[in-house]
Amino acid sequence: MVAGVIKGGGGGGGRRGRRRGKAAAMSEINVTPFVDVMLVLLIIFMVAAPMLTVGVPVELPKTAASALPTEQEEPLTISITAAGALSIQNTEVADGEMIPKLQAIAAERTSKKVFLRADGSIPYERVAQVMGALNAGGFNEIGLVTDAEGPTFGSGN
Repeated sequence: MVAGVIKGGGGGGGRRGRRRGKAAAMSEINVTPFVDVMLVLLIIFMVAAPMLTVGVPVELPKTAASALPTEQEEPLTISITAAGALSIQNTEVADGEMIPKLQAIAAERTSKKVFLRADGSIPYERVAQVMGALNAGGFNEIGLVTDAEGPTFGSGN
């Protein structure tokens, strides 16, 4: 990448001092700037990666399902905590305000896809109620978010 110059005597054979005035090209590559840039990028990604997840603490159920492909638009995420509280992205919402807020959000978005994060300890009835509210709010493509290291049926787990 960077070629340096070595001053002084030339290489192999011949009389001493014969190439004294000329400079020979250094054939070593300086890797230090490359390593510096890579370390800076690593630190940036290590700091930024935890901030990419939604901040509502939810203990997701585990399953063997594969992840959905991502889209260009930031996905809308609805979270249900262990206490049954609802959140749109990071904002907590009361049950009565859920459908009007979802309708307002649906009017501004091109995608009708929403991700539902529900704590594994809450009753399925609560999840079904929220799914009904999502449908009434204009979101009919609902993806359930789970952890991927769960048991698989038929594998003895």
